[in-house]
Amino acid sequence: MIDYSKLANAVILGEWKNTAGLTKEICDTGAKPEDIIINSLQYGMTVVGEKYSSGEYFLPDMLKAARAMNTSLDILKPMLEDDSVTKLGTVVIGTVKADMHDIGKNIVTSFLRGVGFDVVDLGVDVSEDRFIEAVKTLKPQIIGLSALLTTTMYEIGNVIKKLESAGLRSQVKVVAGGAPVTERFTQEMGADAYAKDGGAAVKICKELVGR
Repeated sequence: MIDYSKLANAVILGEWKNTAGLTKEICDTGAKPEDIIINSLQYGMTVVGEKYSSGEYFLPDMLKAARAMNTSLDILKPMLEDDSVTKLGTVVIGTVKADMHDIGKNIVTSFLRGVGFDVVDLGVDVSEDRFIEAVKTLKPQIIGLSALLTTTMYEIGNVIKKLESAGLRSQVKVVAGGAPVTERFTQEMGADAYAKDGGAAVKICKELVGR
């Protein structure tokens, strides 16, 4: 019986220096890459998300866990014959126009990738038109909007209005978050959900795709 727990614990503890070796050890036992992702990486990042949401973990803990997960993924990705096996859906994410902050967005991106989403990160200072074009081209199930400034948070509503005017609103779920953003604000802007952190984003996105 293959033991996935050592790698999972390394991710949970953020022991990124050990994850490459542990990943290779599991691969040598004949484990399938997709099983390693599900039983070690996805499980580990889910636990990390729960710990962060509960206040047990803080930003440095999340960053270490994300680095540990990505170290393992770098080894596993080339081995996957069909990467779609592990995917829960596609998420397009970006920080809204005139906002250059990306730490929170990057953490959410790592968490979502870690639990099985295909995430397309548009970066920072993303215009409404770029979000619209991404939805048209990539056809994601979810679009994630991040705003870290009170001066840019209303861009969330502008993107949603643009989706509506383009006839795309019914085709995609919108999740919004960021330091000044609240659940009430996202409702007022017309978003489908509010994510306060990476752990919450994982739970919400899974629910939105029926997983």
